[in-house]
Amino acid sequence: MRYLYNIVRSVAMVVIAVAMVGCDDGRSNILKVYNWGDYIDEDLIPEFEAWYAEQTGEEVEVIYQTFDINEVMLAKIENGEADFDVVCPSEYIIERMMRNELVKPILTPEFEAEINAKGINYFGCVSPYIKEQFSLLEAPEGVDPNHYAVGYMWGTTGILYNKAYVTREEAQSWALMFDDRLQDKIFVKDAFRDVYSPILIYAKTLEARESGVLGEDECLDIDTIHTLMYDSSDESIALVEGYLKRMKELVAGWEADFGKEMMTQEKAWINLMWSGDAVWAIDEAREVGVDLGYEVPKEGSIVWFDGWVIPKYARNERAARYFIDYMCMPDNAIRNMDATGYVSVVATEEVYDSLEELCYSDPEVCDLSYFFVGEDGEPLEGSEAVVADPVLFPDRSVIARSGVMHDSGDRTDKMLEMWSRVKGDNLSVGMLVGIIVFFTLLLVWGIWRKVDDYRTKMKLRKRRHHYTRK
Repeated sequence: MRYLYNIVRSVAMVVIAVAMVGCDDGRSNILKVYNWGDYIDEDLIPEFEAWYAEQTGEEVEVIYQTFDINEVMLAKIENGEADFDVVCPSEYIIERMMRNELVKPILTPEFEAEINAKGINYFGCVSPYIKEQFSLLEAPEGVDPNHYAVGYMWGTTGILYNKAYVTREEAQSWALMFDDRLQDKIFVKDAFRDVYSPILIYAKTLEARESGVLGEDECLDIDTIHTLMYDSSDESIALVEGYLKRMKELVAGWEADFGKEMMTQEKAWINLMWSGDAVWAIDEAREVGVDLGYEVPKEGSIVWFDGWVIPKYARNERAARYFIDYMCMPDNAIRNMDATGYVSVVATEEVYDSLEELCYSDPEVCDLSYFFVGEDGEPLEGSEAVVADPVLFPDRSVIARSGVMHDSGDRTDKMLEMWSRVKGDNLSVGMLVGIIVFFTLLLVWGIWRKVDDYRTKMKLRKRRHHYTRK
């Protein structure tokens, strides 16, 4: 009887498993997107659902979630605990995901044929400059990064500054981050890679000047900067740690997102941050009469890229590919730029013609011929000298001194340990005095309460004794 029971039970489990596979828990109608916070025009999400149904005849519901640290997102993917269909990591994380075979191809021959037949292939709208940068990402032999990642947004890392207290010339050097007069008026982006790389460039520049390799005002060439983007040696980590510990004595806080508000409210005068955050802060500050500016220091910095990938554990690849294609539509790219303050990788004539509208800081004549390139491979007419927002669209000269970060592999833990040491005992003089005063007052108040309680109790005892004697 038990033998018969086991057979029936086994058959039942198989039937249930087959049924679950057949219905797929409804996942074929769900698209899970994992993106940075405040990084999309959210009206596009329901619009994509309608567009997808129109193109495929299938319904889809987008479940949209956000993160604020690359490594948090990656940990969920690596552990296999999350079945996100589309995620948006930065370039060095894309490298790591490709190396560890955590991504699936996006523009497959079958999908490309499908969208070409429908006339909705927007992958070609991505700037050739972006594709070239993605092709330089490290990947396993025979793997083209552009087949596994599609750019979304990009920008630079630099210094946002308050023009009432800091000049543009001062903001054009990383030396400003070590200016004693800015005590407790400095905020730094809480992103170890985005801080490590620029400070390493600055430290190596000073070393070269002191040794006579460079003149007093000369800077490292771009080839040297590119080489430094791979440098996570013990010596370089120790060098950067020394500089950061000097800086932290002046730093009021390490921020993931609130630095923009601190600058707008003039609680901070400078902030090491991303260009997109700077655009938002400049625009908001102007409305309250605060004049902010943004510079990429002349010693050099980094240009970063975020891109869409389909993780290994994705369960709705079809909708994921359509979503990425939808984000590459020029009109959607313009809307995302307007909503976020960041620069889309899309570089069509529609975007080029919108440069005047996409201007939040003081416009300047910029050479954007490296970015805006036509179908014939030639720069769009006039792009060598076009009026644009220099924070959103960096001039060619800025790109010429900006490197691209790369994954440090096993050395990443060493860099994180350094970052933790720097931040762990980060108490500037002002903050330390404030904490001491707070706890001193708290101690005095506690003592006073105890003394007062004691006096009250003694009075009550005296009264009881008095009444007892009566």
